[in-house]
Amino acid sequence: MINFNAMRCLAMFAAILLGPSSGAQTLPTPATSAQSGACPVLLNHTFPRLQDEKPQSLCQFSGKVILVVNTASYCGFTPQYKGLEAIYSKYKDRGLVVLGFPSNDFAQEKTSNQDIADFCENTFGVKFPMFTKTAVTGDAAVPFFKQLAQDPGQRPKWNFYKYLIGRDGKLIDSYSSMTGPDSKSLVQAIEKNLAMKAL
Repeated sequence: MINFNAMRCLAMFAAILLGPSSGAQTLPTPATSAQSGACPVLLNHTFPRLQDEKPQSLCQFSGKVILVVNTASYCGFTPQYKGLEAIYSKYKDRGLVVLGFPSNDFAQEKTSNQDIADFCENTFGVKFPMFTKTAVTGDAAVPFFKQLAQDPGQRPKWNFYKYLIGRDGKLIDSYSSMTGPDSKSLVQAIEKNLAMKAL
């Protein structure tokens, strides 16, 4: 009597050994499976890029130290754009990325994404990644910001609230709007985490 389960196992084994040239269907290798689950849960979100509204997955920043900031164009803290760009420029080659999320949750943002993009580039020379206008607080907040608020228990209380995420994709700490990009405590935390190897 033919054991179909045994034949199926042999066929699968042969497919793995012989590879695609045998004409048999290959199974995912452990490496492929690991890659598909490599994106940390916190970064498993997609947002439209500010400049052209093309979808961007935050998974592309896995392994980096990430500073997330909710921004606005008409805020007393808006000059922090200059410091954010400076810290991004200084540390980007070591693995830091600043992610800007314009938001009108505090009624201090421009109407259109294009106006925001032009303002950021022309006024402060912003080069770090920016995304389209986003709800960051309250019931309307996007899931990413709801997740960020869970660990430290702090939602953005105003514009230019900051979250620092480690190379492992886990939240390290949050910082109030009063903490500038050049703040000693923030810079030390960034440098400490940049010194850690990516997983």
